[in-house]
Amino acid sequence: MTAPSTEATTIDPTPNAPQEGQQRGTKLFVIGAAGLAALLAYYGYTSKLEDPLHLYFGLFILFLAILPCLLWARRGGRHLPTFEVLMLTTANAYGLPLLTGHIQLKAYDFETISTAALGILVYQITAISTFLLIRGRPIRSPMFMNEVLTRDLKKFVAYGLLLSTAYSVISVYYSDLIPSETNSILRAVSFGIGMVSTFAQARSWGQKELAAYEKIFLVVMISVQAASQFSTLYLVTGMSLIVLGLVGYVSGARKLPFVATLAFFSIAALLHNGKSTMRSKYWGAEGVREQITVQQLPAFFSEWVEAGLSTTGQDDEREMTKKLLERSSVFHIMCLVVSNSPERLPYLNGETYVHVPGQLIPRFFWKDKPQAHVATDILCIYYGLQDEVTVRNATIGFGMIAEAYANFGFYGVGLLAFVFGAVYKRIQTATSESPMLSYPGIFVIVLTAWSFQTESTMAIWISSMSQACVAVLGLPFVVRNFAGG
Repeated sequence: MTAPSTEATTIDPTPNAPQEGQQRGTKLFVIGAAGLAALLAYYGYTSKLEDPLHLYFGLFILFLAILPCLLWARRGGRHLPTFEVLMLTTANAYGLPLLTGHIQLKAYDFETISTAALGILVYQITAISTFLLIRGRPIRSPMFMNEVLTRDLKKFVAYGLLLSTAYSVISVYYSDLIPSETNSILRAVSFGIGMVSTFAQARSWGQKELAAYEKIFLVVMISVQAASQFSTLYLVTGMSLIVLGLVGYVSGARKLPFVATLAFFSIAALLHNGKSTMRSKYWGAEGVREQITVQQLPAFFSEWVEAGLSTTGQDDEREMTKKLLERSSVFHIMCLVVSNSPERLPYLNGETYVHVPGQLIPRFFWKDKPQAHVATDILCIYYGLQDEVTVRNATIGFGMIAEAYANFGFYGVGLLAFVFGAVYKRIQTATSESPMLSYPGIFVIVLTAWSFQTESTMAIWISSMSQACVAVLGLPFVVRNFAGG
């Protein structure tokens, strides 16, 4: 077997790369700081919040959500922005819904909203402070410095994109071809490899390492996957894939692709605006989804665009953006928990976390292992969102911050933030010099992708990420050790 390569693809190969990277990072920092200042000024001026305290809370949450990204850019962006992405999600999940007046917040009084906002600030401040104070250094052992495959790395990445795209199309339009007993395994393998391949290729694009045909191939594969997922009228999977690609590009180029970003958010707002109309037609009165065929896709998306644009006579562009933000909000869930605990409903004292360790045990060894959604079911029933019957038919996103408060109040939120800040810092520093396609590098890519999971409880988050890691890290191991990779 050929000796493993130790060349780190995360380090630019040119002699002037560190200086050029620092310059690009500084430029990105300046642009980002100016954009943040403009964003804060915009919401500070246009917000219709009645109480100024909520305005200040919302602006501060938004500031803290973006601050780690600015610090990452200022330092040249040498490591993958994993923790930075985790913090950035608090902007759309908590800060912007508060500033734009999420419709469900009207059900809660001033004190409840203030306490919920304070809980988010405790989480952000604790996590950022821990991340900045914890020290660590790169690990340069062979496992951390050797790439997973030593031959045809680019082919492997391209095949990964092709595999995930093929599964996405088959699972949506030709699901009868996939045996039900193997579907969960195939899904974990294909989507896990697809995420790593998307991020790796997008980062290489940002580092100017992709040829023109490779860029076209990447765009086509992402577009096909996103379109197939959108056709189910569930947007989160397709959106997450595109955002992951954007993050990969920015981490490599240290600059923001303004045209692509603007186009993405415009399309996202349009699709969200017409989603209710499309669901009412294609899901039927009983919520049974009618899946369209490949031949119907052009007419289907044309109809969807018309549905998204048809409300512009009543709702302006700002209202469309507001609806998009409301879809990604879990701030109202935080308010629900705060309004009930501990006065009406005692803290759960870790009841939902009891199920976390069991999620690491493969179902092959524990056939009666509880489902990952058991913690969400407990919370939804406990807080009256669902009963024991309806909880079987739908899952409500709760979020780990609200879960922490439901268990231990502010202490739980602070502890969750401390753990995330410390663990993310240790992982990022330990892998900062690892090649992108080493085992640690791939793990960090998966962790970055899972940082978008703002609606998951800890059990769901651990369960789904562990499955993805087994799939993504296991396949290269097999190829390398048994196929001469």
